[in-house]
Amino acid sequence: MSNKLKQEEMETLRELIKDIDTAMLTTATEDGLVSRPMKTQEVEFNGDLWFFTKKETDKYEEILHDQDVNVAYAGDSYVSVRGRAEIVEDVEKKKEFWNKGHEKIMQTSYDDPEVVLIKVNAEAAEYWDSGNFTKKIAFFYKRMTGQDSESADINETIELDK
Repeated sequence: MSNKLKQEEMETLRELIKDIDTAMLTTATEDGLVSRPMKTQEVEFNGDLWFFTKKETDKYEEILHDQDVNVAYAGDSYVSVRGRAEIVEDVEKKKEFWNKGHEKIMQTSYDDPEVVLIKVNAEAAEYWDSGNFTKKIAFFYKRMTGQDSESADINETIELDK
């Protein structure tokens, strides 16, 4: 797939989620799947989604146990992003995304060791526009899956060299 097409599909997904403040993050527990609302960090979407949380939360423990997650957005369109989550404790990265709103909600500062970022490496996205048209986009990170586009059974594949 050409770089131009990859860029166009990334831009499509960016446009679909850019104005939706709250996403539903779904993780796996011993009892099944659990979803909860999360504020998406306002960053240029490049295949990664970012969320703040604290180590004392269930989602932190769930991601340590099982990194497969789903992130759903509902707005003018509906978007479902499947990916792998990782915990990021880098203070500079936390500072980059931090704002006064986080300080008020979390009642702490970005350099608190209990505050962490959840980074979701998007592997595939599916969205429904106003005409009920379903489109699937796959983001296969070679570093995460070891797969190439020929092994993907999905409408369109985007390979991201990160």
